[in-house]
Amino acid sequence: MRVAVGADEQTPLTDAVVENLRRRGHELVIVGPPGGEDKQWAEVGHEVGALVASGSCDTAVLFCWTGTGASIAANKVRGARAALCTDAATAAGARRWNDANVVVMGLRLTSPEVAREVLDAWFSAEPDASEADNIARLE
Repeated sequence: MRVAVGADEQTPLTDAVVENLRRRGHELVIVGPPGGEDKQWAEVGHEVGALVASGSCDTAVLFCWTGTGASIAANKVRGARAALCTDAATAAGARRWNDANVVVMGLRLTSPEVAREVLDAWFSAEPDASEADNIARLE
């Protein structure tokens, strides 16, 4: 799977998530400081949202300090459905009930262990067919 990873700063959390995604066998497209190029959170969020909405990436993992700003920026892109997830249950629900395609985590409070749990839930959940009408309304 091709996964965009975006952050406005490189931290031990972003490093751990990049390593985790590579271990899972995903092809990564890095946006922002983990890729070496300085970008602000709004720019990173928008670029990551565009990569997913265009089909260049299948999904994305996005970070900023709280996760809120990056979520808002990604959601400005038509076709991006970014969900700020603080735990595995929220990540699974975002995939099942909202067909979210960008998982967002805050750098401030997310531990590498919680991030691993979020990713486990994100990659194992599928959209719930009974939510198709609601999901279509998001368009």
